[in-house]
Amino acid sequence: MWPVELYTTVGPPVLDSVVSVSGDGGNLEAYRSLEPIVRVGIQFTATVLVAMVVLGMLQTYGTRAVTKSRRSPIISLCLGLPSLLVVGGLTGTGIVIADTSVGVFFGIPLVVLGAIVLPTVTVIGLSAIGTAIASRFGADRLWIGVLVGALLSGLAGFSLPATAVLAAFAGAFGLGASVRIVFGGVGTAQPDERTVPPANKI
Repeated sequence: MWPVELYTTVGPPVLDSVVSVSGDGGNLEAYRSLEPIVRVGIQFTATVLVAMVVLGMLQTYGTRAVTKSRRSPIISLCLGLPSLLVVGGLTGTGIVIADTSVGVFFGIPLVVLGAIVLPTVTVIGLSAIGTAIASRFGADRLWIGVLVGALLSGLAGFSLPATAVLAAFAGAFGLGASVRIVFGGVGTAQPDERTVPPANKI
């Protein structure tokens, strides 16, 4: 799931136009020419590996993001969709201007930002979706949610538009929850701790 596919939520015409602008059409055509079962295996394996890296390196943050996106998916989606458009737009801008003489200095950081943020929030969103589905069957564990989310990602490999739509929704969930965690940490770290008046202290 590369940045070009992550922020494209429409079918092949828009996907082709974005890719033609970014100059990455050869890679997309090569990926599209693969057998569907091969794309399923690639997307399943890539999702599992990225989830292991993200949730392994960011254990507390990743778990909190998955939990928050599950508890209030509508809020996460409302915050995540515009945030995803901003990050995707910046990444697309970086891809476009990276080919210019002045764009190397400004384009590469934007591309790197998208290459780090978009896969991270996407696997967080997929893990949240997978955990929510698994909990319906009495298996409310994160690692099971990761496998279910990876299975969804793999099944979407039968169609590139389906992959783009799933990645967009999962990225919106993950990014929305991540934004809420980042800005939620600005307030009280432990809201259960209340200030007790001196007269009532024991």
